[in-house]
Amino acid sequence: MSESSAAAAEAVAARFEELYGSTPDGVWAAPGRVNLIGEHTDYNDGFVMPFALPHTAVAAVSRRDDGVLRLHSADIGGPVVELTVDGLAPESDKRWTAYPAGVVWALREAGHAVTGADVHLASTVPAGAGLSSSAALEVVVALALNDLFGLGLRGWQLARLSQRAENVYVGAPVGIMDQTASACCEAGHALFLDTRDLSQRQIPFDLAAEGMRLLVVDTQVKHSHSEGEYGKRREGCEKGAALLGVDALRDVPHEDLDAALARLGDDEEVRRLVRHVVTEDHRVEQVVSLLESGDTRAIGPLLIEGHASLRDDFRVSCPELDLVVDTAVTAGALGARMTGGGFGGSAIVLTEEADVPAVTKAVEEAFAAAGFTTPRVFEAVPSAGARRVR
Repeated sequence: MSESSAAAAEAVAARFEELYGSTPDGVWAAPGRVNLIGEHTDYNDGFVMPFALPHTAVAAVSRRDDGVLRLHSADIGGPVVELTVDGLAPESDKRWTAYPAGVVWALREAGHAVTGADVHLASTVPAGAGLSSSAALEVVVALALNDLFGLGLRGWQLARLSQRAENVYVGAPVGIMDQTASACCEAGHALFLDTRDLSQRQIPFDLAAEGMRLLVVDTQVKHSHSEGEYGKRREGCEKGAALLGVDALRDVPHEDLDAALARLGDDEEVRRLVRHVVTEDHRVEQVVSLLESGDTRAIGPLLIEGHASLRDDFRVSCPELDLVVDTAVTAGALGARMTGGGFGGSAIVLTEEADVPAVTKAVEEAFAAAGFTTPRVFEAVPSAGARRVR
């Protein structure tokens, strides 16, 4: 554990003691994630390729056996929120507390005897930036309760339950990628995940060793998955699958795409959604092949191609994200694309190490010239998934 991680764990534990008058039973951390490739494919049973960030949600937690759930966040402010585990009900809470409370509800709905907890949380994952701050919050609480109540659940199971918490309790129709990345990623690797059967392969991804860097550009444009546009696209994908007679768009082979689009007739919106998902699944497979063959620089054009698909076919980009991609590529980046659900959030930029200053400066100057809020730019380093830190 790094010095900064240890310091964060100590700070969260100390604040827990101030709030609740006792030392926590433990401290856990779960990361946010960047998705290298594979966007809006997870709820279509397709392929994704995220990796964990060093930015984490940290939770100090103690078990309770009296049915009381007490929650506090260093990032939100305000007093401790007290709930009862028997009173938890889907979509009854529109505050930040819905995420940890939803995990408790999901665990209990699955038959696990979680009888309450005291929780204090602090997170360095930027909220609303497309980096899965909500999944980190869910997974860190799920892992803590798994340990404290001896539930014996594995990472992928915690991810499933965390996804259910967000789908049903919070009311956001997210796929499984974010929670699985937070729970299961390994340092120095990207996670090739088949979202249909949750099979995983850890793909070595050490850009520094090859003289490259991956930058995250947080546009500062906030988004919310629980708003209607995300759900509309999911419904459109489901409509496309039904019209094509398949269980999910994952089942449409890339080589049969033109024939599939022809069968959809004049429904241009569904055609666009189907085209994106099928080509994006193919791009994930291409990136995996290139990384495993050691041809990392060749993934750059696939990132650019993926952004164009998200912008033009799925229509989830925004002017700020497009400006990052266009400016970075013009300034010499190997590739760039938006990452996350879209409608704001972040873009990723693959660049030679020597070009980082020039690319960063170009993006910042382009934002200033456009009158946009100054973006936050930082390096993404593939990091460890959820774990106990104290």
